[in-house]
Order: sequence, then C-alpha cells, then structure tokens
Amino acid sequence: MTVEPIRNKTKIKQMYYYLSGKDAKYGLLFKFGLNTGLRISDLLPIKVKDIFNNSGEYRDYLILNERKTGKEKKIKLNNALRKAINEFVKVQKLTSESYLFSSPKGDHIRRIQAYRVLKEAADVCGIENFGTHSLRKTWGYWTYKMSKYNIGLIMDTFNHSSQSITLRYIGVNQDQKDELYSLVQF
Repeated sequence: MTVEPIRNKTKIKQMYYYLSGKDAKYGLLFKFGLNTGLRISDLLPIKVKDIFNNSGEYRDYLILNERKTGKEKKIKLNNALRKAINEFVKVQKLTSESYLFSSPKGDHIRRIQAYRVLKEAADVCGIENFGTHSLRKTWGYWTYKMSKYNIGLIMDTFNHSSQSITLRYIGVNQDQKDELYSLVQF
C-alpha cells in the first residue's frame, strides 16, 4: 500500500477535530505535521524551548537536525500553528523543558503510538492509504497547489534529488494519471 496525502480539506478538518477531542496533543501533532511537512520522527522530540526563547517569545525559526538526513532544518512557523501552540502550551501549563508531545512516561510519545492514534483517526474519518508520512505528503501536496506548482522549492524542502521523486511522493503523478483516464471516454 502506498501512503497518500489527504486531498480533501473537509476530511482534514474532521480528522483534526477527532484527534483534538481524543487528546489536545494529538490535534496539535496533526496540525504541526500538516503545517511544517516534518517527518513524525522530527516532530515528536520537539520541546517548548525549541519554539520559544527565554523571554517566552517565538523564536524566528524552529531549528532542528533531521533524524533521517542529519541536515539542519529551519522552519518559520505560520500563524495558524503559532496560535495552536500558544493555546496548547498555556492550557497544558508546559515549561520550557517540556516536550510538546509528552508521554505519561516522562519523555515524548513514540512513533508507534503516534501512528496508532493517527491511523485510528484516519479510519474513523474514512481516509484511505494513511500512514505517518501522510502528514508530510499532505503538506507537500497542498503547498504544491497553493504555490502554483513550485515543485523546485518543495523538492528542496524535502531534500529530494529530482522533481519526479517529489511529484510521486506527494501523489501528484497519481492525480494526473487519474485525470488522464477521465479525458477520453467512449
């Protein structure tokens, strides 16, 4: 099974509300993944101090080293995500040392737990071909559409070596193939 992006904005909203209702941290995890395109393994260990400076103000960038590539990643958090983080940190009364996605065991939730919860939400919302990479792919898919098809920048953000890899990754090739089949009808 190929993991796909979520192409339906209504389904994205439904999944967000479902996850938020289950536990606010899962709603935030979903929103964080959708708004940054980060891999789940890079999202889970984020601490409050990675986002806010000592004065409690947002840092200019979330800077982290990607686990898979070892490369440094600088992300400017958008307003929708900042608002969600702000509210979450306040309500949960988190300190600068707190993990955003904390586990009852004291550290952060693990990839398997994140997958389980996200997959359950996807199933409940009727989203097929969902996996943890769906958040990253969804960011790429919608960014590609909203940026008027700027594949080069998305390719660079994902550290992919070719445009065709990125297009396949975000499921655009499949969309285009599906469209082809509806063009000619006998």
